[in-house]
Amino acid sequence: MTRPRRTKRRPQAIAPPQLVQSTAEFGQFLRHVSGQPWLALDTESDSLFRYAPRVCLIQITAPAAAAGTQSLPEPANVVDFLIDPLRLPKLSGLGELLADGTTEVILHAAENDILTLQRDFDFRLRKIYDTQLAARILGRQGIGLAKVLHEEFGVVSDKKMQRTNWGQRPLTQQQLTYAQIDTHYLPALRARQIRSLEETGRREEAQAAFRMLETISFRPPEPRTLWQMKQIRSVEERDLGVLQAVWEWRESFAEQVNRPPFKVLGENALVYLSQKRPRTLASLRAVPGLSERQARWFGRELLAAVREGEQLPAPQRPASVRKPDPALTAAAKKRYEALRQWRTKTAAARGVDPDIVFSNETLQQISACRPATLAELEKIPSVGRWKAQTYGAKVFSLLRNGHES
Repeated sequence: MTRPRRTKRRPQAIAPPQLVQSTAEFGQFLRHVSGQPWLALDTESDSLFRYAPRVCLIQITAPAAAAGTQSLPEPANVVDFLIDPLRLPKLSGLGELLADGTTEVILHAAENDILTLQRDFDFRLRKIYDTQLAARILGRQGIGLAKVLHEEFGVVSDKKMQRTNWGQRPLTQQQLTYAQIDTHYLPALRARQIRSLEETGRREEAQAAFRMLETISFRPPEPRTLWQMKQIRSVEERDLGVLQAVWEWRESFAEQVNRPPFKVLGENALVYLSQKRPRTLASLRAVPGLSERQARWFGRELLAAVREGEQLPAPQRPASVRKPDPALTAAAKKRYEALRQWRTKTAAARGVDPDIVFSNETLQQISACRPATLAELEKIPSVGRWKAQTYGAKVFSLLRNGHES
Protein backbone atom coordinates (compact mmCIF):
# COMPACT_ATOMS: atom_id res chain seq x y z
CA MET A 1 0.00 0.00 0.00
CA THR A 2 1.48 3.35 -1.03
CA ARG A 3 0.99 6.59 0.84
CA PRO A 4 1.89 10.23 0.24
CA ARG A 5 5.52 11.07 0.86
CA ARG A 6 5.89 12.91 4.16
CA THR A 7 7.99 16.06 4.20
CA LYS A 8 10.82 15.44 6.63
CA ARG A 9 11.77 18.06 9.15
CA ARG A 10 14.83 18.29 11.31
CA PRO A 11 13.77 16.77 14.65
CA GLN A 12 13.52 19.25 17.50
CA ALA A 13 15.84 18.88 20.47
CA ILE A 14 14.17 16.96 23.27
CA ALA A 15 14.47 17.50 27.00
CA PRO A 16 16.70 15.08 28.91
CA PRO A 17 14.92 12.05 30.37
CA GLN A 18 14.10 11.80 34.05
CA LEU A 19 16.13 9.02 35.67
CA VAL A 20 14.20 6.91 38.18
CA GLN A 21 16.75 5.22 40.43
CA SER A 22 15.41 5.58 43.98
CA THR A 23 12.21 4.72 45.79
CA ALA A 24 11.39 8.42 46.13
CA GLU A 25 11.88 9.02 42.40
CA PHE A 26 9.78 5.96 41.60
CA GLY A 27 6.97 7.30 43.78
CA GLN A 28 7.07 10.65 41.95
CA PHE A 29 6.98 8.81 38.63
CA LEU A 30 3.94 6.76 39.67
CA ARG A 31 2.08 9.88 40.80
CA HIS A 32 2.62 11.47 37.40
CA VAL A 33 1.67 8.50 35.22
CA SER A 34 -1.29 7.23 37.27
CA GLY A 35 -4.55 8.11 35.55
CA GLN A 36 -2.90 9.09 32.27
CA PRO A 37 -4.73 7.95 29.11
CA TRP A 38 -1.64 6.38 27.58
CA LEU A 39 2.04 5.74 28.01
CA ALA A 40 4.75 4.33 25.75
CA LEU A 41 6.95 1.50 26.96
CA ASP A 42 10.18 -0.24 25.98
CA THR A 43 12.83 -2.31 27.74
CA GLU A 44 16.54 -3.01 27.40
CA SER A 45 18.13 -6.30 28.47
CA ASP A 46 21.63 -7.75 28.76
CA SER A 47 21.15 -11.01 26.85
CA LEU A 48 24.51 -10.56 25.08
CA PHE A 49 26.35 -10.36 28.41
CA ARG A 50 24.72 -12.82 30.85
CA TYR A 51 23.85 -16.50 30.86
CA ALA A 52 20.46 -15.63 32.36
CA PRO A 53 19.37 -12.30 30.79
CA ARG A 54 17.39 -9.72 32.74
CA VAL A 55 15.56 -6.48 32.08
CA CYS A 56 18.05 -3.71 32.90
CA LEU A 57 16.10 -0.59 31.92
CA ILE A 58 12.44 0.30 31.44
CA GLN A 59 11.65 3.34 29.31
CA ILE A 60 8.33 5.11 29.78
CA THR A 61 7.01 8.11 27.86
CA ALA A 62 3.87 9.79 29.20
CA PRO A 63 1.94 13.04 28.67
CA ALA A 64 3.88 15.94 30.13
CA ALA A 65 0.68 17.46 31.51
CA ALA A 66 -0.91 16.16 34.69
CA ALA A 67 -3.49 13.40 34.45
CA GLY A 68 -6.91 14.70 33.45
CA THR A 69 -5.45 17.49 31.30
CA GLN A 70 -5.98 17.39 27.53
CA SER A 71 -2.67 17.04 25.68
CA LEU A 72 -1.89 16.11 22.08
CA PRO A 73 0.54 13.17 21.82
CA GLU A 74 3.19 15.15 19.96
CA PRO A 75 6.91 14.87 20.84
CA ALA A 76 6.92 18.35 22.41
CA ASN A 77 4.12 17.38 24.81
CA VAL A 78 5.63 14.31 26.46
CA VAL A 79 8.01 13.50 29.30
CA ASP A 80 10.42 10.55 29.25
CA PHE A 81 11.34 8.39 32.23
CA LEU A 82 14.17 5.85 32.40
CA ILE A 83 13.48 3.41 35.23
CA ASP A 84 16.40 1.43 36.65
CA PRO A 85 15.09 -1.94 37.92
CA LEU A 86 18.60 -2.92 39.03
CA ARG A 87 18.52 -0.18 41.68
CA LEU A 88 14.88 -0.34 42.76
CA PRO A 89 13.71 -2.93 45.33
CA LYS A 90 10.30 -3.43 43.72
CA LEU A 91 8.21 -2.19 40.80
CA SER A 92 4.78 -3.42 41.85
CA GLY A 93 3.09 -0.06 41.36
CA LEU A 94 4.10 -0.06 37.71
CA GLY A 95 2.82 -3.60 37.23
CA GLU A 96 -0.58 -2.62 38.60
CA LEU A 97 -0.73 0.38 36.27
CA LEU A 98 0.10 -1.70 33.19
CA ALA A 99 -2.54 -4.29 34.08
CA ASP A 100 -5.45 -2.02 35.02
CA GLY A 101 -6.81 -1.76 31.46
CA THR A 102 -7.49 1.99 31.60
CA THR A 103 -4.10 3.27 30.44
CA GLU A 104 -3.20 2.35 26.86
CA VAL A 105 0.31 0.90 26.64
CA ILE A 106 2.11 1.74 23.38
CA LEU A 107 5.01 -0.48 22.31
CA HIS A 108 6.90 -1.29 19.12
CA ALA A 109 7.27 -5.03 18.42
CA ALA A 110 5.50 -5.67 21.70
CA GLU A 111 5.86 -9.43 22.13
CA ASN A 112 9.43 -9.49 23.41
CA ASP A 113 8.79 -6.73 25.96
CA ILE A 114 5.57 -8.41 27.11
CA LEU A 115 7.35 -11.72 27.67
CA THR A 116 10.45 -10.34 29.39
CA LEU A 117 8.35 -8.20 31.75
CA GLN A 118 6.33 -11.31 32.61
CA ARG A 119 9.50 -13.33 33.14
CA ASP A 120 11.25 -10.85 35.43
CA PHE A 121 8.41 -9.05 37.23
CA ASP A 122 5.23 -11.05 36.52
CA PHE A 123 3.74 -7.97 34.82
CA ARG A 124 0.59 -8.52 32.73
CA LEU A 125 -0.10 -5.85 30.15
CA ARG A 126 -3.59 -4.83 29.07
CA LYS A 127 -4.92 -2.35 26.49
CA ILE A 128 -1.86 -2.75 24.26
CA TYR A 129 -1.10 -0.79 21.10
CA ASP A 130 1.76 -2.20 18.97
CA THR A 131 3.08 0.33 16.44
CA GLN A 132 4.96 -2.36 14.49
CA LEU A 133 1.91 -4.58 14.21
CA ALA A 134 -0.18 -1.59 13.17
CA ALA A 135 2.37 -0.80 10.45
CA ARG A 136 2.13 -4.39 9.18
CA ILE A 137 -1.68 -4.25 9.12
CA LEU A 138 -1.37 -1.04 7.09
CA GLY A 139 0.91 -2.88 4.64
CA ARG A 140 3.93 -0.75 5.41
CA GLN A 141 7.45 -1.85 4.51
CA GLY A 142 10.56 -1.23 6.61
CA ILE A 143 8.90 -1.67 9.99
CA GLY A 144 11.99 -1.72 12.23
CA LEU A 145 11.84 1.08 14.78
CA ALA A 146 14.98 2.87 13.59
CA LYS A 147 13.67 3.02 10.01
CA VAL A 148 10.20 4.10 11.10
CA LEU A 149 11.56 6.90 13.31
CA HIS A 150 13.74 8.16 10.49
CA GLU A 151 10.94 8.10 7.91
CA GLU A 152 8.30 9.66 10.14
CA PHE A 153 10.31 12.10 12.26
CA GLY A 154 13.76 12.41 10.68
CA VAL A 155 15.32 10.86 13.78
CA VAL A 156 18.57 8.88 13.52
CA SER A 157 18.81 6.14 16.14
CA ASP A 158 22.21 4.60 16.88
CA LYS A 159 21.47 0.89 16.42
CA LYS A 160 24.93 -0.02 17.74
CA MET A 161 23.56 0.73 21.20
CA GLN A 162 21.39 -2.40 20.96
CA ARG A 163 24.49 -4.55 21.42
CA THR A 164 25.95 -2.64 24.36
CA ASN A 165 25.92 -3.86 27.96
CA TRP A 166 22.72 -2.54 29.53
CA GLY A 167 23.62 -4.17 32.83
CA GLN A 168 26.66 -1.95 33.38
CA ARG A 169 26.42 1.07 35.65
CA PRO A 170 26.63 3.92 35.07
CA LEU A 171 25.03 3.86 31.64
CA THR A 172 26.72 6.06 29.06
CA GLN A 173 25.13 9.21 27.68
CA GLN A 174 24.83 7.48 24.30
CA GLN A 175 22.87 4.63 25.90
CA LEU A 176 20.56 7.05 27.73
CA THR A 177 19.86 8.98 24.53
CA TYR A 178 19.19 5.82 22.55
CA ALA A 179 16.87 4.47 25.24
CA GLN A 180 14.91 7.72 25.43
CA ILE A 181 14.38 7.89 21.67
CA ASP A 182 12.92 4.38 21.64
CA THR A 183 9.71 5.57 23.32
CA HIS A 184 9.73 9.37 22.89
CA TYR A 185 8.10 9.32 19.45
CA LEU A 186 5.78 6.33 19.85
CA PRO A 187 2.71 8.34 21.01
CA ALA A 188 2.96 10.62 17.96
CA LEU A 189 3.51 7.60 15.71
CA ARG A 190 0.41 5.95 17.16
CA ALA A 191 -1.67 9.07 16.47
CA ARG A 192 -0.58 9.09 12.82
CA GLN A 193 -1.26 5.38 12.47
CA ILE A 194 -4.73 5.69 14.01
CA ARG A 195 -5.67 8.17 11.29
CA SER A 196 -4.41 5.78 8.60
CA LEU A 197 -6.16 2.79 10.17
CA GLU A 198 -9.44 4.69 10.23
CA GLU A 199 -9.02 5.93 6.65
CA THR A 200 -8.39 2.39 5.40
CA GLY A 201 -11.06 0.74 7.52
CA ARG A 202 -8.51 -1.35 9.41
CA ARG A 203 -8.74 0.01 12.93
CA GLU A 204 -11.05 -2.75 14.15
CA GLU A 205 -8.68 -5.35 12.72
CA ALA A 206 -5.75 -3.74 14.53
CA GLN A 207 -7.63 -3.59 17.82
CA ALA A 208 -8.44 -7.30 17.51
CA ALA A 209 -4.77 -8.08 16.86
CA PHE A 210 -3.73 -6.01 19.88
CA ARG A 211 -6.16 -7.91 22.10
CA MET A 212 -4.49 -11.16 21.06
CA LEU A 213 -1.22 -9.81 22.50
CA GLU A 214 -2.82 -9.78 25.95
CA THR A 215 -3.10 -13.57 25.85
CA ILE A 216 0.55 -14.50 25.29
CA SER A 217 2.44 -15.98 28.23
CA PHE A 218 6.10 -16.49 29.00
CA ARG A 219 7.31 -20.08 28.91
CA PRO A 220 10.82 -21.03 30.00
CA PRO A 221 12.88 -21.86 26.91
CA GLU A 222 13.71 -25.45 26.11
CA PRO A 223 17.17 -26.48 27.38
CA ARG A 224 19.91 -25.86 24.84
CA THR A 225 21.42 -28.93 23.19
CA LEU A 226 24.45 -29.48 21.00
CA TRP A 227 22.08 -30.46 18.16
CA GLN A 228 21.18 -26.78 17.83
CA MET A 229 24.71 -25.96 16.68
CA LYS A 230 24.79 -24.63 13.12
CA GLN A 231 27.79 -26.81 12.25
CA ILE A 232 26.47 -30.04 13.80
CA ARG A 233 25.79 -31.70 10.44
CA SER A 234 29.44 -31.36 9.44
CA VAL A 235 30.75 -33.19 12.53
CA GLU A 236 31.63 -36.86 11.98
CA GLU A 237 30.26 -39.58 14.24
CA ARG A 238 33.69 -40.35 15.72
CA ASP A 239 33.96 -36.77 17.00
CA LEU A 240 30.51 -36.49 18.57
CA GLY A 241 31.55 -37.85 21.98
CA VAL A 242 34.24 -35.19 22.43
CA LEU A 243 31.93 -32.53 21.01
CA GLN A 244 29.25 -33.43 23.54
CA ALA A 245 31.76 -33.30 26.42
CA VAL A 246 33.20 -29.89 25.52
CA TRP A 247 29.73 -28.54 24.72
CA GLU A 248 28.43 -29.62 28.14
CA TRP A 249 31.52 -28.18 29.82
CA ARG A 250 30.96 -24.84 28.05
CA GLU A 251 27.29 -24.77 29.10
CA SER A 252 28.17 -25.50 32.74
CA PHE A 253 31.04 -23.00 32.83
CA ALA A 254 28.95 -20.28 31.15
CA GLU A 255 26.23 -20.70 33.77
CA GLN A 256 28.83 -20.66 36.55
CA VAL A 257 30.40 -17.37 35.41
CA ASN A 258 27.04 -15.98 34.16
CA ARG A 259 28.11 -15.31 30.60
CA PRO A 260 26.45 -16.32 27.33
CA PRO A 261 27.97 -19.62 26.12
CA PHE A 262 29.12 -18.09 22.83
CA LYS A 263 31.24 -15.61 24.81
CA VAL A 264 33.05 -18.49 26.51
CA LEU A 265 33.80 -20.45 23.35
CA GLY A 266 32.40 -20.15 19.85
CA GLU A 267 31.16 -23.00 17.68
CA ASN A 268 34.35 -23.04 15.62
CA ALA A 269 36.35 -23.68 18.79
CA LEU A 270 34.08 -26.54 19.89
CA VAL A 271 34.30 -28.26 16.51
CA TYR A 272 38.09 -27.79 16.42
CA LEU A 273 38.45 -29.32 19.89
CA SER A 274 36.33 -32.33 18.91
CA GLN A 275 38.41 -32.94 15.78
CA LYS A 276 41.98 -32.06 16.85
CA ARG A 277 41.75 -33.07 20.53
CA PRO A 278 44.65 -31.01 21.91
CA ARG A 279 46.64 -32.46 24.81
CA THR A 280 48.59 -29.52 26.22
CA LEU A 281 48.00 -25.92 27.20
CA ALA A 282 50.45 -24.87 24.50
CA SER A 283 48.42 -26.66 21.83
CA LEU A 284 45.34 -24.66 22.80
CA ARG A 285 46.89 -21.65 21.06
CA ALA A 286 45.64 -23.07 17.76
CA VAL A 287 42.00 -23.19 18.89
CA PRO A 288 40.01 -20.59 16.90
CA GLY A 289 38.94 -17.65 19.06
CA LEU A 290 40.62 -18.90 22.25
CA SER A 291 42.90 -16.24 23.75
CA GLU A 292 45.95 -16.89 25.91
CA ARG A 293 44.07 -15.37 28.84
CA GLN A 294 41.23 -17.85 28.36
CA ALA A 295 43.70 -20.72 28.05
CA ARG A 296 45.22 -19.75 31.41
CA TRP A 297 41.76 -19.28 32.93
CA PHE A 298 40.06 -22.54 31.98
CA GLY A 299 42.46 -24.39 29.67
CA ARG A 300 43.03 -27.32 32.03
CA GLU A 301 39.28 -27.83 32.46
CA LEU A 302 38.89 -27.79 28.70
CA LEU A 303 41.61 -30.39 28.19
CA ALA A 304 39.97 -32.57 30.84
CA ALA A 305 36.66 -32.32 28.97
CA VAL A 306 38.39 -33.44 25.76
CA ARG A 307 39.86 -36.48 27.54
CA GLU A 308 36.50 -37.30 29.09
CA GLY A 309 34.78 -37.07 25.71
CA GLU A 310 37.18 -39.57 24.19
CA GLN A 311 35.82 -42.17 26.60
CA LEU A 312 32.19 -41.46 25.76
CA PRO A 313 30.15 -43.25 23.10
CA ALA A 314 28.92 -41.02 20.31
CA PRO A 315 25.49 -39.62 21.22
CA GLN A 316 22.73 -40.65 18.85
CA ARG A 317 21.62 -37.96 16.49
CA PRO A 318 17.93 -37.11 16.82
CA ALA A 319 15.82 -38.33 13.93
CA SER A 320 14.81 -34.75 13.18
CA VAL A 321 15.12 -31.43 14.95
CA ARG A 322 12.17 -30.09 13.02
CA LYS A 323 8.88 -30.05 14.86
CA PRO A 324 6.40 -32.30 13.06
CA ASP A 325 3.26 -30.78 11.64
CA PRO A 326 0.13 -31.47 13.63
CA ALA A 327 -1.13 -34.93 12.67
CA LEU A 328 -2.52 -34.02 9.27
CA THR A 329 -4.19 -36.73 7.28
CA ALA A 330 -4.06 -36.66 3.50
CA ALA A 331 -7.47 -34.97 3.49
CA ALA A 332 -6.33 -32.41 6.06
CA LYS A 333 -3.23 -31.63 4.00
CA LYS A 334 -5.49 -31.00 1.01
CA ARG A 335 -7.59 -28.62 3.10
CA TYR A 336 -4.45 -26.90 4.36
CA GLU A 337 -3.14 -26.35 0.84
CA ALA A 338 -6.45 -24.87 -0.28
CA LEU A 339 -6.51 -22.56 2.75
CA ARG A 340 -2.88 -21.58 2.22
CA GLN A 341 -3.44 -20.63 -1.43
CA TRP A 342 -6.53 -18.60 -0.56
CA ARG A 343 -4.71 -16.90 2.34
CA THR A 344 -1.77 -15.91 0.11
CA LYS A 345 -4.07 -14.42 -2.55
CA THR A 346 -6.11 -12.57 0.07
CA ALA A 347 -3.01 -11.09 1.68
CA ALA A 348 -1.60 -10.00 -1.69
CA ALA A 349 -4.89 -8.30 -2.58
CA ARG A 350 -4.82 -6.45 0.74
CA GLY A 351 -1.13 -5.52 0.44
CA VAL A 352 -0.10 -7.23 3.68
CA ASP A 353 2.13 -10.15 4.64
CA PRO A 354 0.34 -13.54 4.57
CA ASP A 355 0.54 -14.07 8.34
CA ILE A 356 -1.49 -10.90 8.92
CA VAL A 357 -4.40 -12.93 7.54
CA PHE A 358 -3.46 -16.31 9.05
CA SER A 359 -0.12 -17.89 9.92
CA ASN A 360 0.78 -21.30 8.49
CA GLU A 361 0.53 -22.78 11.99
CA THR A 362 -3.00 -21.43 12.38
CA LEU A 363 -4.00 -22.84 8.99
CA GLN A 364 -2.66 -26.24 10.03
CA GLN A 365 -4.76 -26.13 13.19
CA ILE A 366 -7.85 -25.12 11.23
CA SER A 367 -7.25 -27.93 8.73
CA ALA A 368 -6.87 -30.50 11.49
CA CYS A 369 -9.75 -29.29 13.70
CA ARG A 370 -12.25 -28.53 10.91
CA PRO A 371 -14.32 -25.98 12.89
CA ALA A 372 -17.93 -25.88 11.73
CA THR A 373 -19.14 -22.73 13.53
CA LEU A 374 -17.85 -19.25 14.15
CA ALA A 375 -17.58 -20.05 17.85
CA GLU A 376 -15.37 -23.07 17.13
CA LEU A 377 -13.20 -21.10 14.69
CA GLU A 378 -12.85 -18.21 17.13
CA LYS A 379 -11.47 -20.51 19.84
CA ILE A 380 -8.49 -21.60 17.73
CA PRO A 381 -5.38 -19.76 19.00
CA SER A 382 -4.48 -16.66 16.95
CA VAL A 383 -7.91 -16.52 15.26
CA GLY A 384 -10.19 -14.60 17.60
CA ARG A 385 -13.56 -13.03 16.91
CA TRP A 386 -12.61 -10.47 14.24
CA LYS A 387 -10.86 -12.96 11.95
CA ALA A 388 -13.56 -15.57 12.52
CA GLN A 389 -16.28 -13.13 11.49
CA THR A 390 -14.28 -11.63 8.61
CA TYR A 391 -12.91 -14.80 7.03
CA GLY A 392 -15.18 -17.49 8.49
CA ALA A 393 -17.50 -17.98 5.52
CA LYS A 394 -14.60 -18.52 3.14
CA VAL A 395 -12.78 -20.80 5.57
CA PHE A 396 -15.87 -22.99 6.02
CA SER A 397 -16.37 -23.22 2.26
CA LEU A 398 -12.77 -24.33 1.74
CA LEU A 399 -13.01 -26.86 4.55
CA ARG A 400 -16.11 -28.38 2.96
CA ASN A 401 -14.95 -28.39 -0.65
CA GLY A 402 -11.16 -28.58 -0.40
CA HIS A 403 -10.88 -25.91 -3.09
CA GLU A 404 -12.12 -22.41 -3.90
CA SER A 405 -15.64 -22.41 -5.22
